[in-house]
Amino acid sequence: MASDLRAELECSICLNIYTDPVTLKCGHNFCRACIDRVLDTQERFGGYSCPECRKRFRGHPALQRNITLCKIVENFLSAQPHQEVSGVFCTHCVDYPALAVRSCLLCEVFLCDKHLRVHKKSPEHILTDPTLSMESRKCSVHKKILEYYCTEDETCICVSCFMIGGHKGHEIESPNKASEKKKETLRNVLQKLLPKREEIEERVQSLQEHRREVEEKATGDTERVTALFRDLRRLLEELEKEVLREIYEQAKQVSLPVLGLIRDLEIKKEELSRKIRHIEELCNMTDPLTVLQESDTGDLCDTEDGDNEDRERHEKILHDGGDLDIGGISHTLHTLSDIITEVNVYFPIQEPTDILLDVSTAHNYLHISDDSKTVSWSDINHKHPKTERFQDYPQVLSSRSFSSGRHYWEVDVGGSDNWRVGMCYPSINRRGQESVIGFNNKSWGLVRSGNQYSVRHGNREIPLSTNISSNRVRIYLDYEAGRISFYDLCDPIRHLRSFTTTFTEPLHAGICVWEDCIKICGGKLEEICPETGDITGRVDGIGGIGWDWWNF
Repeated sequence: MASDLRAELECSICLNIYTDPVTLKCGHNFCRACIDRVLDTQERFGGYSCPECRKRFRGHPALQRNITLCKIVENFLSAQPHQEVSGVFCTHCVDYPALAVRSCLLCEVFLCDKHLRVHKKSPEHILTDPTLSMESRKCSVHKKILEYYCTEDETCICVSCFMIGGHKGHEIESPNKASEKKKETLRNVLQKLLPKREEIEERVQSLQEHRREVEEKATGDTERVTALFRDLRRLLEELEKEVLREIYEQAKQVSLPVLGLIRDLEIKKEELSRKIRHIEELCNMTDPLTVLQESDTGDLCDTEDGDNEDRERHEKILHDGGDLDIGGISHTLHTLSDIITEVNVYFPIQEPTDILLDVSTAHNYLHISDDSKTVSWSDINHKHPKTERFQDYPQVLSSRSFSSGRHYWEVDVGGSDNWRVGMCYPSINRRGQESVIGFNNKSWGLVRSGNQYSVRHGNREIPLSTNISSNRVRIYLDYEAGRISFYDLCDPIRHLRSFTTTFTEPLHAGICVWEDCIKICGGKLEEICPETGDITGRVDGIGGIGWDWWNF
């Protein structure tokens, strides 16, 4: 019965009892270390499958710890500790080997359950767990059984070591008592290690989940980019066919009158050649009567027949209709810039992030509205309690911080001519010029001072080439990409400036206002993809498409 249960508890990879068993989606169980090793090997070949049933998985399969199977394994091992650990056979069982359950250090034999019952029970017959190395149970100097534990030297000794050897006079304990003390210490260590292992397992699982999410996102982004360029190629091919067809039609229209004139001139050329030959024949005749009697010499001498009309047709073709309509072709080619706008470019992004202002960070001369959305300059000192608020400059931070993901928020700046908006680390100074948004390495800001606009970071000011034309600006954060971007919400949206770095702290929204007020407002991106429902964005760029939204 035990052997049947053992077979059920064996990992099909290592053929040993399960160690930290985990389950795949197909239901098969493996040791965590074994299946991790197999999956790592499969990863190099571009696919994952169950080693037992060969079921294939899309992406790295999730490994769920089988708690029930863990308990079954623990109960099975605890019920047969000696057989499972020792692997040592009974000395007396010659015909049919049986696993030893105890060893007699005096007799130096291994005993199964049957021979243990008939073995001598006198004190000198010391029974221990079976081990192949009995020499480790005896003193290497006196060749006697190790019966004591020297607490001073932390080693096992025999009676001779204690009586006449180097441990004479030392404090000793029985091995059982010393072992229990050590076990207690190890149990305390174990209690500290188990939560750490669980924590590491959770981290590994979260990282694996994050990795799967990244892979799924990359797959989606790949499909979108592939569809984008497929549409671009299709539209370009259609445009190429249209331009070539227009060139062909124009060339055909130009060629028709040219071919007509060429045909008429060829006919006239043949007629002239006939006249020339006839005149040459007359000029070569010796009989004067024959020359004088020629009846059609009047026609032969007429050299102006239709010449003016042909010249006019020739000039007209060369100057008025002898070339392609370059303007029409150019107009068609200019639609290249419109092709991009027709392509369904979109990148999913959540609705505007809900930003609330943290009164505890607000300067004493700032008033925060009841809904925590509007900040205004006040001539009244509100004498807020001294917390982590700004002391020297009229600034305030958001109550919410961001340490991952993509987010954006929008601000109505039409109520003030002097303001700063941006993102800050919570460790930004609260006093002095180092506390101003953009005047340090802990903040990134968009600034208006009178009629001048700029962006600032690290106390470096970058003037904007054009002023902001609307009353609303957008601040966009991609934490993992280390990117902060500022936009003017005109039509279409205009990208002002982006900063790229590696963020080392969470980020808060920050506002500074010297007069009147600034209001945080919600906003919708301009379009929604009808097929997927994803929000889409358009900003100035090639063909009006917001390439800045794409962060691969």
